[in-house]
Amino acid sequence: MAFGQSAGPAATGRQVKELLELLGNLGHADFRDARGPMGFNQRQAGGRFTADEAAELIGQLQAAEHAAEQGEPVASAIEEPEPEPEPEPEKPVSELTDHEKAIRTAPTKWLVLEVRRRGWTVTKPK
Repeated sequence: MAFGQSAGPAATGRQVKELLELLGNLGHADFRDARGPMGFNQRQAGGRFTADEAAELIGQLQAAEHAAEQGEPVASAIEEPEPEPEPEPEKPVSELTDHEKAIRTAPTKWLVLEVRRRGWTVTKPK
């Protein structure tokens, strides 16, 4: 896929029009105005969506409208991306369990083999 290209067929004009209408119902003037609150990327803020993105977003916004009609909070109906978990601060070596000590001292090759055995993929850090 070339840089700046979307991964799938473009949304239809009808989907884009419906999205704009639904965003207007939430108080947004256009896609750029909704970029931050809705979590749109630059391409989406320009009104360019894939058909799948548009269909998913239409479903979420319609669910939000339905929730508002039922008296439920609107924010609960719109799925927000989960924030990245904060890394836990490292414990001093004296507070580590025997299991944690064993993992930290195990050769990298053994750890990679075990993780692959469990079905994960492993790549070297850059």
